[in-house]
Formats: sequence, C-alpha cells, structure tokens
Amino acid sequence: MRILIFVVAYNAEKHIIETLSRIPVPELAHKDFQVLVIDDASTDSTSERVKQFITVQNQLNITLIVNDINKGYGGNQKIGYDYAIKNSFDVVALLHGDGQYAPEYLPAILSPVIDGNADVVFGSRMIDKKKAIKGGMPVYKWVGNQVLTFTQNMILGTSLSEFHTGYRVYKTDAIRKIPIESNSNYFDFDTEIIIQMIDTKARVKEISIPTFYGDEISYVNGFKYAWLILKATLVSRFVKRGWMTDPRFRYD
Repeated sequence: MRILIFVVAYNAEKHIIETLSRIPVPELAHKDFQVLVIDDASTDSTSERVKQFITVQNQLNITLIVNDINKGYGGNQKIGYDYAIKNSFDVVALLHGDGQYAPEYLPAILSPVIDGNADVVFGSRMIDKKKAIKGGMPVYKWVGNQVLTFTQNMILGTSLSEFHTGYRVYKTDAIRKIPIESNSNYFDFDTEIIIQMIDTKARVKEISIPTFYGDEISYVNGFKYAWLILKATLVSRFVKRGWMTDPRFRYD
C-alpha cells in the first residue's frame, strides 16, 4: 500500500521540526510512504523551518505545500485528501504539526487499515480517561469532550470513546465515497467526516493514544465548535429521515 502521512500546519514553527523528526522511520521503512506538509498560510516561519529540515535530512520524502491564503482547518484537510486521491495513495494518516499527537504511534494506528481490518482508525485519548488528565488535557476540555461525545453517540447510535481527536487514518477509497468538498472549512470538519464514514458503513476502529498538551496554541472557539458539531450531528439524522436535505450527507 502507498501511504501518505499528511501533516496539517498553521503557525507551528516551534514544533514542526520536532514533529517531523519523531516520525518513526525504522518502523515505516518497509512501507511505501511519503510525508506531505501543508502550511495553511502561516504568519510565522513554519514553511521556512520545513524547507530547512528537508535540506538537512535524507530519511523522509517530504513534499511541502504552502497555501496562498488561509483555508481553515477543514479546508486544509480537503486539499490533503484531494492530493492523496489524485496521487493514488491507498492510505492517508492525519498528523498535526504542533506535536499534540505522538508521531511514534503512526505504525499502531496505520496497522488496522494496512492489515485490512478497518477503513478508518481514530487515535483516541479517551479510552483511558485518567491518562488524558495526566497528559495535561485541561479539565474543561476533558469534561466537554465527554459530554459532546456522549451526546453525539446518543444521536447517531454509535459508541465511540471520542469524536474529537485529530489523529486519524483513512483508506482513500473510503474518502472517495463521501462529499468532503461540501464539508466545513472550520474545525467541525472532523465531526462531519466521522458522520459520513458512519453513514457509508466504513469499518471504524479506535486505538488508545497518549495525551500531550504543551505550549501549542489552540485556535478553536469552544462554544462555536460545540454548537456547530451538535448542529451537524442533528442535521445528518434529519437528512437520513428525509426531513431535510444537506449536500454533506447525501451519498448518491
């Protein structure tokens, strides 16, 4: 399988080199993989740091794309998944450039898809909730994560431990089946794609990952995010029942 490790980056100059250098090359050496970094029009020196890293290392095959204008977290992902499909990658792993998700866990979350046991894998911080707190997750985020996940599970009839992780692996064939071009460019993109995967019967698996919060900057407005994901979750069920239409949740 051809694997794309897709790194989303925005104002990540403090962490991007460390994140890239922690990708476990020895464990992935026997895989056909490439790293794609998309800098979403950062206002710092993120792209310059990546260019410097490319010149001084020879283990990673890295492609850098710098957006002319900020596309948003969801918009940036659309570009990356489109790149994966157009360049015939079989699997795409989403990694954040700020180091919040451990690159060392890439082999573990890739494995179920590579082995043919899943179409989608989520790295969950909430399988062991106590470790999430020990890893520095702020209490308000810890509580909010569980409340929102519980509510979404109730609405969707699912049993995921976490809807709000950004550490994910998808088969590109699963992405081809969903209308991601209709999705939000904001952070609710992640919830929309989960719903779409559920609706299209993708095989979903969760893997426990460690939690790490450092000095990375969050650009998420918590209240706006909560409202948008709950709205998307409800709308998806209304569409399924034929009560309304929405291009995000049509699969014909």
